[in-house]
Amino acid sequence: MNKILSTLGLILGLSLTAGGAFAAAHTGAPMAGASAAKAPTEQQSKMKSCNADPKAKASKGDERKAFMKECLSADAKPAATAQQTRMKTCNADQKAKTLKGDERKKFMSECLKA
Repeated sequence: MNKILSTLGLILGLSLTAGGAFAAAHTGAPMAGASAAKAPTEQQSKMKSCNADPKAKASKGDERKAFMKECLSADAKPAATAQQTRMKTCNADQKAKTLKGDERKKFMSECLKA
């Protein structure tokens, strides 16, 4: 009798757990203890953009492998903005290298506004 009650308790517990998972899966609600969906990593974002490229869709076999390798290993750094370019130019100026403190701040401010 004890064994039957234990088995029934186990079955009831499992069915409630499975029912909760089933309900969560169909309502879109996360189960208790489940982590929220994470943002894609940089590599995953690269994969998505490389796969979306028309060249990737048209190529097959070794050609596709070569394309994907090149696409995924490409440097993802964006081009320098105008502000970054000005900053680099102003910092490279010989006058900026000799100035200190407030004089340097004033020079940099004027240089960046130009």
